[in-house]
Amino acid sequence: MVEPRVRIAFIDPLSGPTAGIGRNALRTWQFMARKLGGVDNPAGVSLTVAGFDNKGSPQESLNAMKAAIDQGFRYIVQGNGSGVATAIVEAVERHNLRHPDRAVLYINYAAMDPVLTQEGCSYWHVRIDADTSMKTQALARFLGSQSDLERVYLLNQNHAHGQQASFHFKEALTRLAPRVSVVGEALHPPFQGQDFSPLVQQVQASGAQALVTANGGSDLQELVACMVDKKMETPLYAYYLNHPGVPAVLADARRRFPAYQVACGHTNLPGRVGALAREFRRETGEDLVFYAAYDGVAMLIHAMRFAESTDAARVTARISGMLFKGFNGPVQINPEDHQLQKGVFVSRWQNVNAEYPVAAEETDFTFAPIRYFEAGQLSGNSSCQMRRP
Repeated sequence: MVEPRVRIAFIDPLSGPTAGIGRNALRTWQFMARKLGGVDNPAGVSLTVAGFDNKGSPQESLNAMKAAIDQGFRYIVQGNGSGVATAIVEAVERHNLRHPDRAVLYINYAAMDPVLTQEGCSYWHVRIDADTSMKTQALARFLGSQSDLERVYLLNQNHAHGQQASFHFKEALTRLAPRVSVVGEALHPPFQGQDFSPLVQQVQASGAQALVTANGGSDLQELVACMVDKKMETPLYAYYLNHPGVPAVLADARRRFPAYQVACGHTNLPGRVGALAREFRRETGEDLVFYAAYDGVAMLIHAMRFAESTDAARVTARISGMLFKGFNGPVQINPEDHQLQKGVFVSRWQNVNAEYPVAAEETDFTFAPIRYFEAGQLSGNSSCQMRRP
């Protein structure tokens, strides 16, 4: 049965230290639902997205999820925090086992812990961003191609994502770039007003030729600001340089140090998604950062069209193994673990020019792609033992 209106519950921080990221992501999902999921789409359904503030807490997320399900939502979207994601996966599994007639699908757009699609996988969980293992493989391959680079320093937040990023990056270096060694590493408490001066001085003293970080949000902004203040020139490699507020801080650096981003998109994507990014900037005054929202909405529309249903159980069955057109071309949901197979860009922070004219946060700078790694170069063996209904 096709219901004319499908509601999606967005559960992420809308208050607290990562609220800016959460609100940008919510606006992006709402924008994509409106632009791609209007009633004139091929599935003939209207998609709407409602925000639920989880304050970054797993328990608050479970409370929000219960409230959403009680209100009739059957699609859950979340991405800020792998600890939260794990709690949601377990709760959705329990709910669907007890209430198969009210099945819920969880769409993960940014929580990157590989465990979520490996030993912790779930039939009812679909991840539409590249995971930490995929992104660190791309970064390791890129660093390994730099003939003069031999020493890197790792600086990460001391939480699940930071620890996973460090572990998988070192593993990827061993396999893909054994010439490159980690000469120093530090973990710090997340979002506690960290003084980065001692850590930046450690990086400078280590002799590292590159600083690699999975930091995000205010911690990344403050790290970049400290690098500028300490007149650091060590190249920076990060995953979230395009997140709200960070490009403006990078612009203040006036390219004192080279900066590179590892992500599934970049500021100057062509075609329809590029036009949508420009429209999003005009409407909201913010950059389009979470391109995965495009894939999420496109995935649902495609599945609902061919399942001829909006029922979450039937849609999930159609999504498993499905090939569809994402924001950067054809992509596929791996039927073994429900990880979306997609490529990763390495982009360089540089001045806008005729080839890459779209600025980040209305600065004079942009993220210009310099390498692209296909999904097949980043995929590994799956350890998922998926329990199917």
